Amino acid sequence: MVNRRDFFGITLGAGGALALTPQLLRALQQQGGKLIQRAIPSSGEMLPVVGLSFSNHVSCADPAALKEALETFADNGARVFDAQHGNAAAEQFQISAANELGIQNKLFWSTRGTPGAGSNGPAQLGPDSVKAHVESLLTRLKASKLDLVMLPPQGDPVHLAALKEEKKAGRVRYIGVQVINDGRYPELEAVMRSEPIDFIGVDYDVGNRARVEDMILPLAQERKIGVMAFFPLGMNAGSSCGSVNRNLFARVGTTPLPEWAAEFDAKTWAQFFIKYVIGHPAVTVARVGTTKATHMLDNIGGGIGRLPDEATRKRMAAFIDALPALPPLPQNPARAPGITLSAAILDRYVGEYKAASGLTATFRRDGATLFVKPSTNPEVPLAARSETRFQDPRGPIFEFQLDAQGQVTGAILEQQGPQGARRILLERK
Repeated sequence: MVNRRDFFGITLGAGGALALTPQLLRALQQQGGKLIQRAIPSSGEMLPVVGLSFSNHVSCADPAALKEALETFADNGARVFDAQHGNAAAEQFQISAANELGIQNKLFWSTRGTPGAGSNGPAQLGPDSVKAHVESLLTRLKASKLDLVMLPPQGDPVHLAALKEEKKAGRVRYIGVQVINDGRYPELEAVMRSEPIDFIGVDYDVGNRARVEDMILPLAQERKIGVMAFFPLGMNAGSSCGSVNRNLFARVGTTPLPEWAAEFDAKTWAQFFIKYVIGHPAVTVARVGTTKATHMLDNIGGGIGRLPDEATRKRMAAFIDALPALPPLPQNPARAPGITLSAAILDRYVGEYKAASGLTATFRRDGATLFVKPSTNPEVPLAARSETRFQDPRGPIFEFQLDAQGQVTGAILEQQGPQGARRILLERK
C-alpha cells in the first residue's frame, strides 16, 4: 500500500526538480471515478463530499503552493471551500486566489458571519456587522449571494437573527453554527433544536467520534441539518504554523494500511480516514486542510468509489483504537519563562506593526509584560528571550529591528510552516 508520504515521494521522484503542475498531478492521480455527492437536507442541493480549508496556513505556507492546491481541488470536481477560519488577511488571500484562478463562481463558499468571529469565541461586534461583512464578501467575490455563513453557537443571538434576515433577503443561501473541539456541544445542541439552521460544523474523525456520533450526528439527521465535518484527518496540537504532529497520521505511524481497506477503495491512510467520516450518512461534506496539491489529490480519493458500511466502520474504529496511544506531549519550549526587562525597554516596542500581506501585530505593555495581538487572533503575553527578541507561547517569535539611534523601525516575525521557517517583515505604523 502507498501511504501519503510515499505518494509525495513518488511525485518528486517522477518530476525531480520539475514543478508539480496540475497537469503532472492529474497524470499521476490514477484514481478514476467522480466525487460522491450528498444532498443538503434542507434543500436537496447536491454537494461533493470532500471540501477544503486553508485554516491558518495562509500566514506560513507558500502562496503559490496554496493556489496550486486550490486549483487541483476545483479541477477534480470538488466545490466546498471553507474560508471562515483565519484572520481578515487570510480570508482576502483565499478570495483573491480563487478570483485569479477564475474559479470563484464554481466554488460553494462557506464563511463566517462577522469579521473576527472565530469558531471558539463570540463576536464582539454589533448586529450591523453581519450585514456589513456579508456586503464586503459579496463585493470581493463579485457575487450576488453567499452560499453558507456560520456563527459560533455561543455568540450573541442578535447575530444569528441578523443572519436569518440576510437569508430572507436572498443574500445568503444557507446559515449554520459551528464548534471546534471546545466543549460547546450543549450550546450547539440547543441551537440545533431551536433554530431553523441548514448546517452545523463540528470536528469529527475516527479517533474523535464518541460524543459526535452519540449526540450530534443523530440530532442532525432528526432535524434535517447538513453536517460539515472538520479535521477528518485528526487535529494537530498547537497552531497550524507551529503545530506538533498529533493527528491520525502520527497515530498510525508506519503501520501498514490493512488489506481489507481495499473493500471500500481506500488506497492510503488519508482515504481510510476520510471514508470513515463520510461513511456516516449524516455527514454532508468532510472538510480537509492541506497546503500541497499532491495531498489534495490523495484527499479527493477519499470521496471516490465505495464507502464502508456500518459494520466496516466499527471495524475501522476498532483498528485505530487498538493502536498504541501517542506519547505525552513534551513541554512546549515556547512556554518557557522569559527574562525580565525594564518598562522603558518594553515601552519602545508598543504600537502597531503591519506586513505587506495585511497581517498586523499590535503590542502593548502591562506591568513587566509585553502583549501581542496578531490581527484578529487572541492577545497573549510574550516571553522575552533578549532585549529585542520575544516569543509568542503559540510558537512564533518577534525580533524587533532598531536603527543606529536605537529607534524601533519594525520587527521580523519568525514562524515555522509546512515548508520550514518563514520570516515576515512587519513595518511600524
